[in-house]
Amino acid sequence: MPTIRKIQVTFDCADPERVARFWCEVLGYVAPPPPEGFTTWAEYEDSLHPEKRGAWFACSDPSGEGPRLYFQRVPEGKVVKNRVHLDVRVGTGLVGEERLATLQAEAERLIALGATKVQVLLADEENESCIVMQDVEGNEFCLD
Repeated sequence: MPTIRKIQVTFDCADPERVARFWCEVLGYVAPPPPEGFTTWAEYEDSLHPEKRGAWFACSDPSGEGPRLYFQRVPEGKVVKNRVHLDVRVGTGLVGEERLATLQAEAERLIALGATKVQVLLADEENESCIVMQDVEGNEFCLD
C-alpha cells in the first residue's frame, strides 16, 4: 500500500503576510504563533536583516485536516494564469439557484477582503455553477 503524504501548497507573491492573512479569512485557517523566543511576528521580523523581513508567512487548518499554505516573496510579479489553483468548496451538495446564491454571497464576502470576481460560470448540462475569483495579488481560485 502506498504511503499517504501530507502536502503544503506554496504561493509565490510580493507580500506574503498580506496574502496569507487573506487566505486565513477565506478558509478559516490560522497563522502560526511567532517563533520561539518572540511574543509577536513583528518582534520576530524586527530581529531579521532588513532584506529578510517579510520574506515568508504561513497558515494552516486549525483542525489539522487541510494542507499548510506557505507564502514566499519573489521578485517578479504574476504575469500569466496560474497552472494550479484552489477550488474553495462552498457550494458542495447545492444545486441551481440555491448554489448560485451561496456562491455569490461568499464572493461578496471575499470581495470585501480584497478579492476580485473574474467570471461567473453558470450551470450547464455537465457542470454546476462556479465563480472564478482572484486573491489580493491576482492568483486565480474558484468558488465551487
